[in-house]
Amino acid sequence: MPRPAKSQWDFGELFSPEQTRRVWSVSELTAQVRRLLEQHLGTLWVGGEVTNFSQSPAGHCYFGLKDGAAQIQCVLFRGAGVSAAARAALGDGQKLIVQGEISVYEARGQYQLVVRAVELQGLGAWQAAFEQLKRRLAAEGLFAAERKRPLPRFPQCLGLVTSPAGAALRDVLHVIRRRQPGLEIILAPCRVQGEGAAAEIAAALAGLNELHAAPGGRKLDAILVTRGGGSPEDLWAFNEEIVARALAASAVPTVSAVGHETDFTIADFVADLRAPTPSAAAELLTEGVFGSRKFVAEAPLRLRRLCADGLGERHDALAARAHRLQLAHPRRAVREGAQRLDDALAGLDRELRARLRQARLQTAALAGRLRARQPARQLRERALDAGRGLARARELARRGLADGQTRLRRAEERLRLLGPEQVLARGYSLTLDAATGRIVRAAESVKAGQRLRTRLAHGEIRSVVTGE
Repeated sequence: MPRPAKSQWDFGELFSPEQTRRVWSVSELTAQVRRLLEQHLGTLWVGGEVTNFSQSPAGHCYFGLKDGAAQIQCVLFRGAGVSAAARAALGDGQKLIVQGEISVYEARGQYQLVVRAVELQGLGAWQAAFEQLKRRLAAEGLFAAERKRPLPRFPQCLGLVTSPAGAALRDVLHVIRRRQPGLEIILAPCRVQGEGAAAEIAAALAGLNELHAAPGGRKLDAILVTRGGGSPEDLWAFNEEIVARALAASAVPTVSAVGHETDFTIADFVADLRAPTPSAAAELLTEGVFGSRKFVAEAPLRLRRLCADGLGERHDALAARAHRLQLAHPRRAVREGAQRLDDALAGLDRELRARLRQARLQTAALAGRLRARQPARQLRERALDAGRGLARARELARRGLADGQTRLRRAEERLRLLGPEQVLARGYSLTLDAATGRIVRAAESVKAGQRLRTRLAHGEIRSVVTGE
């Protein structure tokens, strides 16, 4: 009979009766725990309050994330791709939602969350981030009135940056059909909320500007960036710095119409004109033609709606591939080495301070005993003893410092030797499938005619398999 399928958390292979006599080393056990956590948990979103926040000289951030009953250690490496604004908001007491992978820091035997993304939690946090970015961009002059450009009175071609499935698009089209049906619209579809929406909005703005600047391309009279109402979190994409920079860099006059009349975003301050609603923006853009009645005519307006079906599946597939790449990337070993180096430097500093403190206490004790003795001869002897004790304390401190420097150099050397470049430099090579980029581990896995790439310490060799 076939064996029943194992559950996701079946540890039978580790603790079967046949293996009860196996003695695991601490490193083996910790590595096995790490593999189990990484394979079965993967990427997680975790919310909590920051505690014990610190930042190393190398730029790596270490902090705990806690709630009312538990706490987990987190590490945010310098090159993790988190924005400078999000890093600046980190601090004790700050409530966050973070994304990352569960892993084990083997040097301490503790599990930790390797953070990849940071989101502020709560309306107060959103408002603080909004005000911080607003002040910085205002200081750069992005909101200055003198840089605002007037809109053309009779626009003939309008670039539209919004979601093809949103109510804002329907409102804008309804107003334009009624007031200026001959206005040509070029839709640059994008998401207007959620993770990655700000990058899509900026890319849509850049794409419309490229179309405007291309030789023989369609010249745009204005670009409208819009979406309907929503919560502050829903509108947050229009408060991202990347959108503000894209609006400021646009060669075409821009109009921002985000949310309702009471909603204000960073995009509203940067754009050449702010409209309270999407419908009001369409009325402002068509005011010249509608008021003059010169171009009002009945004509069918046909728009092609882009279908967003399948985008979610592609995004998930890309995220899965990116996760596998992160697990196998050499940068991971380098980051863990950097974390160990931070620990070693912190330990060296603590040891040096402790030894200096001990030396001062010993010196103070000797001085007290010296003052307690009256005869001059004993005073001179004790003075000599105190000098010797001070010399010994200094020698201990010097040796401790030298020992710490030696351990630091050894740690740096081990880190350098662990790099893949050192393995290649010793004469080894790495053979990969030229089509897929996967490592070739056995001769039986290749076929005749298959193209290969062999990576050396200096350069690559491309080859073709001539026989199996």
